[in-house]
Amino acid sequence: MIGLISATAAGAAARDRLAAAWPGRTRVYEGPVGRSVELAFAECDQLVCFLATGAVVRLISPLLADKSADPGVVCVDEGQRYAVSLLGGHGGGANELAARVADVLGCAPVVTTATDAADVPGLDTLGWPVEGAVASVTRAVLDGEPVALRADAVWPLPPLPGNVGADGDAVLRVTDRVVEPHAREAVLRPPSLVVGVGASKDAPLDEVLGLVEETLRDAGLSARSVAALATVDAKAQEPGIVGAAERLGVPLVTYAPEKLASIAVPNPSSAPLAAVGTPSVAEAAALAEGGELLVPKRKSRGCPAGRAAMATCAVVRRVPRGRLAVVGLGPGARDLLTPRATQELRRASVLVGLDQYVDQIRDLLRPGTRIVESGLGAEEERARTAVAEARAGHAVALIGSGDAGVYAMASPALAEASGDIDVVGVPGVTAALAAAAILGAPLGHDHVSISLSDLHTPWEVIERRVRAAAEADIVVTFYNPRSRGRDWQLPKALSILAEHRDPGTPAGVVRNASRPDESSRVTTLAGLDPATVDMMTVVTVGNTATREVAGRMVTPRGYRWQS
Repeated sequence: MIGLISATAAGAAARDRLAAAWPGRTRVYEGPVGRSVELAFAECDQLVCFLATGAVVRLISPLLADKSADPGVVCVDEGQRYAVSLLGGHGGGANELAARVADVLGCAPVVTTATDAADVPGLDTLGWPVEGAVASVTRAVLDGEPVALRADAVWPLPPLPGNVGADGDAVLRVTDRVVEPHAREAVLRPPSLVVGVGASKDAPLDEVLGLVEETLRDAGLSARSVAALATVDAKAQEPGIVGAAERLGVPLVTYAPEKLASIAVPNPSSAPLAAVGTPSVAEAAALAEGGELLVPKRKSRGCPAGRAAMATCAVVRRVPRGRLAVVGLGPGARDLLTPRATQELRRASVLVGLDQYVDQIRDLLRPGTRIVESGLGAEEERARTAVAEARAGHAVALIGSGDAGVYAMASPALAEASGDIDVVGVPGVTAALAAAAILGAPLGHDHVSISLSDLHTPWEVIERRVRAAAEADIVVTFYNPRSRGRDWQLPKALSILAEHRDPGTPAGVVRNASRPDESSRVTTLAGLDPATVDMMTVVTVGNTATREVAGRMVTPRGYRWQS
Protein backbone atom coordinates (compact mmCIF):
# COMPACT_ATOMS: atom_id res chain seq x y z
CA MET A 1 0.00 0.00 0.00
CA ILE A 2 1.21 3.52 -0.87
CA GLY A 3 0.41 6.25 1.65
CA LEU A 4 -0.32 9.72 0.25
CA ILE A 5 0.18 12.80 2.45
CA SER A 6 -0.31 16.46 1.47
CA ALA A 7 -0.48 19.80 3.24
CA THR A 8 -1.70 22.28 0.60
CA ALA A 9 -4.43 22.52 -2.00
CA ALA A 10 -1.92 21.99 -4.83
CA GLY A 11 -0.52 18.96 -3.05
CA ALA A 12 -4.00 17.56 -2.49
CA ALA A 13 -4.79 17.92 -6.19
CA ALA A 14 -1.65 16.03 -7.17
CA ARG A 15 -2.33 13.47 -4.45
CA ASP A 16 -5.78 12.84 -5.86
CA ARG A 17 -4.34 12.34 -9.35
CA LEU A 18 -2.11 9.57 -8.01
CA ALA A 19 -5.00 8.01 -6.10
CA ALA A 20 -7.10 7.99 -9.29
CA ALA A 21 -4.24 6.53 -11.35
CA TRP A 22 -3.56 3.72 -8.87
CA PRO A 23 -6.97 2.60 -7.55
CA GLY A 24 -6.81 0.11 -4.71
CA ARG A 25 -3.08 0.66 -4.24
CA THR A 26 -3.09 3.94 -2.32
CA ARG A 27 -4.36 5.26 1.00
CA VAL A 28 -4.98 8.98 1.49
CA TYR A 29 -4.07 10.39 4.90
CA GLU A 30 -5.76 13.59 6.00
CA GLY A 31 -5.49 15.67 9.14
CA PRO A 32 -2.33 16.93 10.87
CA VAL A 33 0.67 16.22 8.65
CA GLY A 34 2.96 14.95 11.42
CA ARG A 35 0.40 12.42 12.62
CA SER A 36 -0.37 11.37 9.02
CA VAL A 37 3.30 10.69 8.28
CA GLU A 38 3.66 8.69 11.49
CA LEU A 39 0.62 6.53 10.67
CA ALA A 40 1.58 6.01 7.03
CA PHE A 41 5.17 5.12 7.97
CA ALA A 42 3.85 2.33 10.21
CA GLU A 43 1.04 1.11 7.95
CA CYS A 44 2.30 1.41 4.35
CA ASP A 45 5.04 -0.11 2.22
CA GLN A 46 5.74 3.24 0.56
CA LEU A 47 4.92 6.93 1.04
CA VAL A 48 4.51 9.83 -1.34
CA CYS A 49 4.69 13.12 0.54
CA PHE A 50 3.67 16.35 -1.19
CA LEU A 51 5.92 18.33 1.12
CA ALA A 52 9.36 19.92 1.17
CA THR A 53 12.17 17.41 1.57
CA GLY A 54 13.45 19.18 4.68
CA ALA A 55 10.06 18.87 6.35
CA VAL A 56 9.83 15.18 5.52
CA VAL A 57 13.35 14.54 6.81
CA ARG A 58 12.41 16.05 10.17
CA LEU A 59 9.14 14.12 10.33
CA ILE A 60 10.53 10.68 9.49
CA SER A 61 13.89 10.84 11.29
CA PRO A 62 12.47 9.69 14.66
CA LEU A 63 10.70 6.81 12.88
CA LEU A 64 13.71 5.25 11.15
CA ALA A 65 14.48 1.69 12.22
CA ASP A 66 16.36 -0.35 9.61
CA LYS A 67 16.93 0.05 5.87
CA SER A 68 15.58 -3.46 5.29
CA ALA A 69 12.28 -2.61 7.00
CA ASP A 70 11.69 1.12 6.50
CA PRO A 71 9.23 2.06 3.73
CA GLY A 72 10.34 3.84 0.59
CA VAL A 73 9.64 7.58 0.71
CA VAL A 74 9.22 9.94 -2.25
CA CYS A 75 8.77 13.73 -1.98
CA VAL A 76 6.99 15.88 -4.57
CA ASP A 77 7.50 19.64 -4.48
CA GLU A 78 4.70 22.21 -4.48
CA GLY A 79 5.13 23.00 -8.17
CA GLN A 80 5.14 19.29 -9.08
CA ARG A 81 8.43 19.65 -10.92
CA TYR A 82 10.30 16.83 -9.18
CA ALA A 83 9.65 13.45 -7.58
CA VAL A 84 12.56 12.94 -5.18
CA SER A 85 13.52 9.48 -3.96
CA LEU A 86 14.32 10.34 -0.33
CA LEU A 87 14.47 7.06 1.58
CA GLY A 88 14.68 3.37 0.70
CA GLY A 89 15.77 3.79 -2.89
CA HIS A 90 16.38 0.07 -3.41
CA GLY A 91 15.03 -1.81 -0.39
CA GLY A 92 11.88 0.30 -0.17
CA GLY A 93 11.47 0.68 -3.92
CA ALA A 94 11.55 4.49 -3.75
CA ASN A 95 13.67 4.89 -6.89
CA GLU A 96 11.17 2.96 -8.96
CA LEU A 97 8.27 4.72 -7.23
CA ALA A 98 9.76 8.12 -8.08
CA ALA A 99 9.81 7.15 -11.74
CA ARG A 100 6.19 5.99 -11.63
CA VAL A 101 5.08 9.17 -9.83
CA ALA A 102 6.88 11.20 -12.47
CA ASP A 103 5.06 9.33 -15.24
CA VAL A 104 1.68 10.20 -13.73
CA LEU A 105 2.38 13.81 -12.78
CA GLY A 106 4.65 14.71 -15.69
CA CYS A 107 7.55 15.75 -13.47
CA ALA A 108 11.21 14.71 -13.36
CA PRO A 109 12.34 11.84 -11.10
CA VAL A 110 15.34 12.63 -8.90
CA VAL A 111 17.41 9.60 -7.90
CA THR A 112 20.73 10.02 -6.11
CA THR A 113 21.58 6.37 -5.42
CA ALA A 114 25.10 5.92 -6.79
CA THR A 115 24.49 2.66 -8.66
CA ASP A 116 21.38 4.03 -10.35
CA ALA A 117 23.21 7.20 -11.34
CA ALA A 118 26.02 5.11 -12.86
CA ASP A 119 23.53 2.71 -14.50
CA VAL A 120 24.98 -0.25 -12.61
CA PRO A 121 22.67 -2.83 -10.99
CA GLY A 122 22.86 -2.59 -7.21
CA LEU A 123 23.76 -5.80 -5.42
CA ASP A 124 20.64 -5.35 -3.30
CA THR A 125 18.36 -5.10 -6.36
CA LEU A 126 18.95 -8.54 -7.83
CA GLY A 127 16.24 -10.25 -5.81
CA TRP A 128 18.75 -12.47 -3.98
CA PRO A 129 19.97 -12.21 -0.40
CA VAL A 130 23.31 -10.45 -0.17
CA GLU A 131 25.63 -10.23 2.81
CA GLY A 132 29.11 -9.19 3.76
CA ALA A 133 30.85 -5.98 2.68
CA VAL A 134 28.12 -4.88 0.26
CA ALA A 135 28.90 -1.16 0.48
CA SER A 136 32.65 -1.66 0.07
CA VAL A 137 32.32 -3.94 -2.95
CA THR A 138 29.73 -1.68 -4.53
CA ARG A 139 32.08 1.25 -4.10
CA ALA A 140 34.85 -0.71 -5.80
CA VAL A 141 32.55 -1.52 -8.72
CA LEU A 142 31.60 2.15 -9.11
CA ASP A 143 35.21 3.34 -8.83
CA GLY A 144 36.34 1.02 -11.62
CA GLU A 145 38.54 -0.94 -9.26
CA PRO A 146 39.18 -4.59 -10.20
CA VAL A 147 36.56 -6.77 -8.51
CA ALA A 148 37.02 -10.54 -8.56
CA LEU A 149 33.88 -12.52 -9.44
CA ARG A 150 33.91 -15.97 -7.89
CA ALA A 151 30.81 -17.98 -8.68
CA ASP A 152 30.14 -21.67 -8.12
CA ALA A 153 28.05 -21.69 -11.32
CA VAL A 154 26.83 -19.35 -14.05
CA TRP A 155 23.59 -17.64 -13.07
CA PRO A 156 21.49 -15.24 -15.19
CA LEU A 157 22.78 -12.08 -13.57
CA PRO A 158 22.26 -8.66 -15.17
CA PRO A 159 25.25 -7.07 -16.92
CA LEU A 160 28.10 -5.98 -14.67
CA PRO A 161 30.79 -3.44 -15.63
CA GLY A 162 34.00 -4.64 -17.23
CA ASN A 163 36.02 -4.23 -14.04
CA VAL A 164 33.98 -7.04 -12.44
CA GLY A 165 35.70 -10.32 -13.19
CA ALA A 166 39.28 -9.15 -12.98
CA ASP A 167 41.56 -10.17 -10.14
CA GLY A 168 41.33 -7.70 -7.30
CA ASP A 169 41.22 -7.25 -3.59
CA ALA A 170 37.47 -6.69 -3.65
CA VAL A 171 35.45 -9.87 -4.24
CA LEU A 172 31.90 -10.59 -5.33
CA ARG A 173 31.14 -14.21 -4.52
CA VAL A 174 28.07 -16.13 -5.74
CA THR A 175 27.64 -19.27 -3.68
CA ASP A 176 25.19 -21.28 -1.60
CA ARG A 177 27.95 -22.43 0.74
CA VAL A 178 28.56 -20.95 4.17
CA VAL A 179 31.61 -18.72 3.93
CA GLU A 180 33.22 -16.14 6.15
CA PRO A 181 33.59 -13.12 3.86
CA HIS A 182 36.66 -10.99 4.38
CA ALA A 183 36.56 -7.23 4.85
CA ARG A 184 36.08 -6.50 1.13
CA GLU A 185 33.92 -9.42 0.08
CA ALA A 186 30.18 -9.46 -0.65
CA VAL A 187 28.28 -12.74 -0.98
CA LEU A 188 25.25 -13.23 -3.20
CA ARG A 189 23.04 -16.17 -2.30
CA PRO A 190 21.55 -17.75 -5.46
CA PRO A 191 18.27 -19.71 -5.17
CA SER A 192 20.05 -22.99 -5.76
CA LEU A 193 18.85 -25.38 -3.04
CA VAL A 194 15.67 -27.42 -2.82
CA VAL A 195 14.93 -29.16 0.47
CA GLY A 196 12.68 -32.19 0.26
CA VAL A 197 10.67 -32.77 3.45
CA GLY A 198 8.59 -35.63 4.75
CA ALA A 199 6.71 -35.71 8.03
CA SER A 200 4.34 -37.81 10.05
CA LYS A 201 0.90 -36.41 10.76
CA ASP A 202 1.07 -33.46 13.19
CA ALA A 203 4.84 -33.37 13.26
CA PRO A 204 5.77 -30.29 15.32
CA LEU A 205 6.96 -27.22 13.46
CA ASP A 206 10.05 -26.99 15.65
CA GLU A 207 11.02 -30.54 14.74
CA VAL A 208 10.60 -30.02 10.99
CA LEU A 209 12.29 -26.62 10.94
CA GLY A 210 15.03 -27.73 13.31
CA LEU A 211 15.85 -30.71 11.09
CA VAL A 212 16.06 -28.52 7.97
CA GLU A 213 18.26 -25.91 9.63
CA GLU A 214 20.52 -28.52 11.25
CA THR A 215 20.91 -30.42 7.97
CA LEU A 216 21.90 -27.30 6.08
CA ARG A 217 24.28 -26.22 8.83
CA ASP A 218 25.99 -29.60 8.97
CA ALA A 219 26.42 -29.60 5.19
CA GLY A 220 27.90 -26.09 5.19
CA LEU A 221 25.00 -24.70 3.14
CA SER A 222 23.29 -21.35 3.58
CA ALA A 223 19.59 -21.34 4.41
CA ARG A 224 19.37 -18.10 2.40
CA SER A 225 19.94 -20.11 -0.80
CA VAL A 226 16.93 -22.36 -0.23
CA ALA A 227 14.56 -21.77 -3.14
CA ALA A 228 11.73 -24.05 -1.99
CA LEU A 229 10.61 -26.83 0.30
CA ALA A 230 9.18 -29.82 -1.56
CA THR A 231 6.97 -32.68 -0.45
CA VAL A 232 4.20 -35.02 -1.57
CA ASP A 233 0.68 -33.75 -2.33
CA ALA A 234 -0.73 -35.49 0.72
CA LYS A 235 1.40 -33.24 2.95
CA ALA A 236 0.44 -29.96 1.29
CA GLN A 237 -1.48 -28.85 4.38
CA GLU A 238 0.70 -30.47 7.03
CA PRO A 239 1.11 -27.67 9.62
CA GLY A 240 4.74 -28.42 10.49
CA ILE A 241 5.83 -28.42 6.84
CA VAL A 242 3.73 -25.38 5.91
CA GLY A 243 5.05 -23.50 8.93
CA ALA A 244 8.66 -24.39 8.12
CA ALA A 245 8.28 -22.99 4.60
CA GLU A 246 6.75 -19.80 6.02
CA ARG A 247 9.53 -19.38 8.58
CA LEU A 248 12.17 -19.84 5.88
CA GLY A 249 10.31 -17.46 3.59
CA VAL A 250 10.16 -19.88 0.65
CA PRO A 251 7.33 -21.52 -1.30
CA LEU A 252 6.14 -25.05 -0.62
CA VAL A 253 5.86 -27.16 -3.78
CA THR A 254 4.15 -30.53 -3.84
CA TYR A 255 4.10 -33.49 -6.22
CA ALA A 256 1.78 -36.39 -6.92
CA PRO A 257 2.90 -39.67 -5.35
CA GLU A 258 3.03 -41.28 -8.80
CA LYS A 259 5.65 -38.78 -9.93
CA LEU A 260 7.73 -39.25 -6.79
CA ALA A 261 7.49 -43.03 -7.05
CA SER A 262 9.04 -42.88 -10.53
CA ILE A 263 12.21 -41.14 -9.28
CA ALA A 264 15.17 -43.33 -8.39
CA VAL A 265 16.49 -42.55 -4.91
CA PRO A 266 19.25 -44.06 -2.74
CA ASN A 267 17.07 -44.63 0.33
CA PRO A 268 13.55 -45.88 -0.48
CA SER A 269 11.35 -47.05 2.38
CA SER A 270 8.22 -49.09 2.80
CA ALA A 271 6.74 -46.75 5.41
CA PRO A 272 5.96 -43.78 3.10
CA LEU A 273 4.87 -46.20 0.39
CA ALA A 274 2.17 -47.51 2.68
CA ALA A 275 1.25 -44.07 4.02
CA VAL A 276 1.23 -41.83 0.94
CA GLY A 277 1.88 -44.08 -2.06
CA THR A 278 5.56 -43.47 -2.76
CA PRO A 279 8.69 -45.16 -1.37
CA SER A 280 10.39 -41.79 -1.00
CA VAL A 281 9.14 -38.34 -0.08
CA ALA A 282 12.12 -36.24 1.01
CA GLU A 283 14.67 -37.43 -1.54
CA ALA A 284 12.23 -37.81 -4.43
CA ALA A 285 10.57 -34.43 -3.85
CA ALA A 286 13.95 -32.70 -3.69
CA LEU A 287 14.98 -34.44 -6.94
CA ALA A 288 11.67 -33.93 -8.74
CA GLU A 289 12.99 -31.09 -10.92
CA GLY A 290 16.46 -32.57 -11.30
CA GLY A 291 19.76 -31.57 -9.74
CA GLU A 292 22.48 -33.06 -7.56
CA LEU A 293 21.62 -34.80 -4.29
CA LEU A 294 23.92 -33.10 -1.78
CA VAL A 295 22.44 -34.52 1.40
CA PRO A 296 20.62 -37.89 1.37
CA LYS A 297 17.63 -38.45 3.61
CA ARG A 298 18.11 -37.54 7.25
CA LYS A 299 15.73 -38.10 10.12
CA SER A 300 14.94 -35.76 12.96
CA ARG A 301 16.11 -36.68 16.45
CA GLY A 302 12.64 -37.14 17.91
CA CYS A 303 12.19 -36.02 21.50
CA PRO A 304 13.82 -36.80 24.83
CA ALA A 305 10.91 -39.02 25.83
CA GLY A 306 12.01 -41.47 23.18
CA ARG A 307 9.31 -40.68 20.62
CA ALA A 308 10.28 -41.79 17.11
CA ALA A 309 11.47 -39.23 14.60
CA MET A 310 8.56 -37.55 12.80
CA ALA A 311 10.40 -35.68 10.02
CA THR A 312 12.85 -36.39 7.22
CA CYS A 313 14.64 -34.12 4.78
CA ALA A 314 17.09 -34.20 1.89
CA VAL A 315 18.88 -31.41 0.02
CA VAL A 316 19.40 -31.03 -3.73
CA ARG A 317 21.38 -28.38 -5.59
CA ARG A 318 19.50 -27.56 -8.76
CA VAL A 319 21.17 -26.68 -12.03
CA PRO A 320 20.98 -22.93 -12.76
CA ARG A 321 18.51 -22.09 -15.52
CA GLY A 322 19.48 -19.49 -18.07
CA ARG A 323 16.94 -16.97 -19.26
CA LEU A 324 16.02 -16.08 -22.83
CA ALA A 325 13.88 -13.00 -23.47
CA VAL A 326 12.64 -12.70 -27.06
CA VAL A 327 12.05 -8.98 -27.45
CA GLY A 328 10.07 -7.13 -30.08
CA LEU A 329 11.49 -3.64 -30.66
CA GLY A 330 8.47 -2.26 -32.49
CA PRO A 331 8.57 -0.58 -35.92
CA GLY A 332 11.51 1.69 -35.14
CA ALA A 333 10.32 4.79 -33.26
CA ARG A 334 11.67 4.92 -29.71
CA ASP A 335 8.27 5.89 -28.26
CA LEU A 336 6.80 2.67 -29.70
CA LEU A 337 9.33 0.55 -27.80
CA THR A 338 7.43 -0.80 -24.81
CA PRO A 339 8.62 -0.26 -21.22
CA ARG A 340 8.72 -4.03 -20.77
CA ALA A 341 11.04 -4.37 -23.74
CA THR A 342 13.32 -1.70 -22.28
CA GLN A 343 13.41 -3.55 -18.95
CA GLU A 344 14.40 -6.80 -20.63
CA LEU A 345 17.12 -5.12 -22.69
CA ARG A 346 18.61 -3.67 -19.52
CA ARG A 347 18.31 -6.94 -17.64
CA ALA A 348 20.17 -9.03 -20.22
CA SER A 349 23.89 -9.62 -19.87
CA VAL A 350 24.02 -10.94 -23.46
CA LEU A 351 22.24 -9.30 -26.40
CA VAL A 352 21.84 -11.14 -29.70
CA GLY A 353 20.46 -9.45 -32.78
CA LEU A 354 20.69 -8.12 -36.31
CA ASP A 355 23.31 -5.37 -36.42
CA GLN A 356 20.91 -2.65 -37.61
CA TYR A 357 18.45 -3.48 -34.82
CA VAL A 358 21.24 -3.46 -32.23
CA ASP A 359 22.12 0.06 -33.37
CA GLN A 360 18.54 1.18 -32.62
CA ILE A 361 18.78 0.35 -28.93
CA ARG A 362 22.51 0.33 -28.16
CA ASP A 363 22.18 3.42 -25.97
CA LEU A 364 19.69 1.62 -23.69
CA LEU A 365 22.06 -1.19 -22.76
CA ARG A 366 23.81 -1.24 -19.43
CA PRO A 367 27.60 -1.14 -19.21
CA GLY A 368 29.03 -4.63 -19.46
CA THR A 369 26.37 -6.02 -21.82
CA ARG A 370 27.99 -8.45 -24.25
CA ILE A 371 26.67 -7.93 -27.78
CA VAL A 372 26.53 -10.67 -30.42
CA GLU A 373 25.42 -9.11 -33.70
CA SER A 374 25.33 -10.30 -37.29
CA GLY A 375 24.06 -9.18 -40.68
CA LEU A 376 21.02 -10.01 -42.77
CA GLY A 377 20.19 -13.60 -43.51
CA ALA A 378 21.57 -15.21 -40.33
CA GLU A 379 18.28 -15.69 -38.45
CA GLU A 380 18.79 -19.37 -37.61
CA GLU A 381 22.36 -18.75 -36.50
CA ARG A 382 21.25 -15.92 -34.19
CA ALA A 383 18.51 -18.11 -32.74
CA ARG A 384 20.97 -20.94 -32.04
CA THR A 385 23.46 -18.53 -30.51
CA ALA A 386 20.86 -17.00 -28.19
CA VAL A 387 19.65 -20.40 -27.00
CA ALA A 388 23.21 -21.63 -26.47
CA GLU A 389 24.05 -18.55 -24.36
CA ALA A 390 20.93 -19.12 -22.26
CA ARG A 391 21.82 -22.79 -21.82
CA ALA A 392 25.20 -21.63 -20.53
CA GLY A 393 23.32 -19.88 -17.72
CA HIS A 394 23.25 -16.29 -18.96
CA ALA A 395 20.42 -13.78 -19.13
CA VAL A 396 19.94 -13.29 -22.87
CA ALA A 397 17.84 -10.91 -24.96
CA LEU A 398 17.19 -11.89 -28.57
CA ILE A 399 15.80 -8.92 -30.47
CA GLY A 400 13.67 -8.53 -33.56
CA SER A 401 11.78 -5.68 -35.17
CA GLY A 402 8.05 -5.23 -34.73
CA ASP A 403 6.74 -8.12 -32.70
CA ALA A 404 9.38 -10.82 -32.38
CA GLY A 405 6.70 -13.49 -32.83
CA VAL A 406 5.49 -12.17 -36.22
CA TYR A 407 7.80 -13.15 -39.10
CA ALA A 408 10.68 -12.63 -36.72
CA MET A 409 13.02 -14.33 -34.23
CA ALA A 410 10.66 -15.99 -31.77
CA SER A 411 9.81 -18.93 -34.05
CA PRO A 412 13.37 -20.11 -34.83
CA ALA A 413 14.46 -19.49 -31.23
CA LEU A 414 11.62 -21.40 -29.61
CA ALA A 415 11.98 -24.20 -32.13
CA GLU A 416 15.59 -24.50 -30.94
CA ALA A 417 14.92 -24.08 -27.21
CA SER A 418 13.96 -26.93 -24.91
CA GLY A 419 12.70 -27.06 -21.34
CA ASP A 420 16.11 -26.50 -19.78
CA ILE A 421 15.91 -22.68 -20.02
CA ASP A 422 13.34 -20.07 -19.04
CA VAL A 423 11.81 -18.24 -22.00
CA VAL A 424 10.03 -14.88 -21.83
CA GLY A 425 8.21 -13.34 -24.78
CA VAL A 426 7.98 -9.54 -24.94
CA PRO A 427 5.38 -8.34 -27.47
CA GLY A 428 6.06 -5.39 -29.72
CA VAL A 429 4.10 -3.17 -32.10
CA THR A 430 4.23 -5.12 -35.34
CA ALA A 431 4.38 -3.53 -38.78
CA ALA A 432 0.74 -4.29 -39.62
CA LEU A 433 -0.45 -2.36 -36.57
CA ALA A 434 1.98 0.52 -37.09
CA ALA A 435 0.90 0.85 -40.74
CA ALA A 436 -2.78 0.53 -39.88
CA ALA A 437 -2.56 3.40 -37.38
CA ILE A 438 -1.10 5.59 -40.11
CA LEU A 439 -3.67 4.57 -42.74
CA GLY A 440 -6.68 5.00 -40.44
CA ALA A 441 -8.64 1.96 -39.30
CA PRO A 442 -8.26 -0.67 -42.02
CA LEU A 443 -8.17 -3.57 -39.53
CA GLY A 444 -11.52 -2.78 -37.92
CA HIS A 445 -12.85 -6.26 -38.70
CA ASP A 446 -11.35 -9.65 -39.48
CA HIS A 447 -7.90 -9.38 -41.03
CA VAL A 448 -4.94 -11.56 -41.94
CA SER A 449 -1.21 -11.01 -42.46
CA ILE A 450 0.53 -12.88 -45.28
CA SER A 451 4.21 -12.79 -46.16
CA LEU A 452 4.88 -12.84 -49.89
CA SER A 453 8.47 -14.03 -49.44
CA ASP A 454 8.90 -17.47 -50.95
CA LEU A 455 12.44 -17.92 -49.63
CA HIS A 456 11.21 -20.28 -46.92
CA THR A 457 7.60 -20.97 -47.99
CA PRO A 458 6.71 -22.40 -51.43
CA TRP A 459 4.75 -19.99 -53.60
CA GLU A 460 2.01 -22.59 -54.04
CA VAL A 461 1.32 -22.40 -50.30
CA ILE A 462 1.39 -18.60 -50.28
CA GLU A 463 -0.96 -18.39 -53.27
CA ARG A 464 -3.41 -20.79 -51.65
CA ARG A 465 -3.53 -18.58 -48.55
CA VAL A 466 -4.00 -15.38 -50.57
CA ARG A 467 -6.83 -17.01 -52.52
CA ALA A 468 -8.50 -18.16 -49.29
CA ALA A 469 -8.33 -14.65 -47.84
CA ALA A 470 -9.73 -13.21 -51.07
CA GLU A 471 -12.64 -15.62 -51.13
CA ALA A 472 -13.37 -15.05 -47.43
CA ASP A 473 -13.46 -11.25 -47.92
CA ILE A 474 -10.83 -10.63 -45.23
CA VAL A 475 -8.67 -7.50 -45.04
CA VAL A 476 -5.11 -8.49 -46.03
CA THR A 477 -1.78 -7.03 -44.95
CA PHE A 478 1.18 -8.13 -47.06
CA TYR A 479 4.59 -8.38 -45.40
CA ASN A 480 7.78 -8.69 -47.49
CA PRO A 481 5.80 -7.62 -50.54
CA ARG A 482 8.54 -6.99 -53.09
CA SER A 483 12.33 -7.00 -53.43
CA ARG A 484 14.77 -6.68 -56.31
CA GLY A 485 14.83 -10.43 -56.71
CA ARG A 486 11.09 -10.97 -56.11
CA ASP A 487 9.10 -8.56 -58.26
CA TRP A 488 6.20 -10.67 -59.53
CA GLN A 489 4.63 -12.00 -56.31
CA LEU A 490 2.85 -8.78 -55.31
CA PRO A 491 1.20 -8.22 -58.72
CA LYS A 492 0.06 -11.85 -58.68
CA ALA A 493 -1.38 -11.51 -55.16
CA LEU A 494 -3.21 -8.30 -56.11
CA SER A 495 -4.67 -9.98 -59.18
CA ILE A 496 -6.05 -12.78 -57.01
CA LEU A 497 -7.71 -10.26 -54.71
CA ALA A 498 -9.10 -8.44 -57.76
CA GLU A 499 -11.01 -11.56 -58.72
CA HIS A 500 -13.20 -11.05 -55.65
CA ARG A 501 -13.06 -7.29 -54.94
CA ASP A 502 -14.00 -4.15 -56.74
CA PRO A 503 -11.14 -2.23 -58.42
CA GLY A 504 -11.97 0.74 -56.21
CA THR A 505 -11.39 -1.19 -52.98
CA PRO A 506 -9.19 1.02 -50.76
CA ALA A 507 -5.58 -0.05 -50.40
CA GLY A 508 -2.80 1.47 -48.33
CA VAL A 509 0.95 1.56 -48.75
CA VAL A 510 3.20 2.50 -45.80
CA ARG A 511 6.98 2.61 -45.96
CA ASN A 512 9.19 2.79 -42.85
CA ALA A 513 6.26 3.18 -40.49
CA SER A 514 7.12 5.43 -37.50
CA ARG A 515 10.63 6.19 -38.74
CA PRO A 516 11.93 9.63 -39.79
CA ASP A 517 11.56 8.86 -43.51
CA GLU A 518 8.05 7.43 -43.14
CA SER A 519 5.77 7.75 -46.17
CA SER A 520 2.23 6.55 -46.80
CA ARG A 521 -0.59 6.81 -49.27
CA VAL A 522 -4.13 5.56 -49.61
CA THR A 523 -4.99 4.35 -53.09
CA THR A 524 -7.15 1.61 -54.60
CA LEU A 525 -6.67 -2.02 -55.50
CA ALA A 526 -6.53 -1.08 -59.17
CA GLY A 527 -4.38 2.00 -58.60
CA LEU A 528 -1.70 0.38 -56.44
CA ASP A 529 1.60 0.43 -58.34
CA PRO A 530 3.82 -2.51 -57.26
CA ALA A 531 6.88 -0.68 -58.58
CA THR A 532 6.60 1.79 -55.66
CA VAL A 533 6.82 -1.01 -53.09
CA ASP A 534 9.94 -2.54 -51.48
CA MET A 535 10.90 -4.65 -48.47
CA MET A 536 10.52 -1.71 -46.12
CA THR A 537 6.87 -1.40 -47.13
CA VAL A 538 3.64 -2.85 -45.79
CA VAL A 539 0.64 -3.13 -48.14
CA THR A 540 -2.89 -3.35 -46.74
CA VAL A 541 -5.89 -4.12 -48.98
CA GLY A 542 -9.38 -3.64 -47.57
CA ASN A 543 -12.39 -5.94 -47.87
CA THR A 544 -15.64 -5.19 -49.69
CA ALA A 545 -16.85 -3.08 -46.75
CA THR A 546 -13.72 -0.92 -46.44
CA ARG A 547 -14.22 2.72 -47.37
CA GLU A 548 -12.04 5.80 -47.80
CA VAL A 549 -13.22 8.51 -45.42
CA ALA A 550 -11.44 11.87 -45.47
CA GLY A 551 -8.37 10.25 -46.96
CA ARG A 552 -8.29 7.40 -44.46
CA MET A 553 -9.02 3.69 -44.82
CA VAL A 554 -11.91 2.60 -42.57
CA THR A 555 -13.23 -0.93 -42.24
CA PRO A 556 -16.55 -1.00 -40.30
CA ARG A 557 -16.66 -3.19 -37.22
CA GLY A 558 -19.76 -4.80 -38.68
CA TYR A 559 -21.82 -5.23 -35.53
CA ARG A 560 -25.60 -5.21 -35.86
CA TRP A 561 -25.98 -1.97 -33.94
CA GLN A 562 -24.12 -0.20 -36.74
CA SER A 563 -26.57 -1.27 -39.45
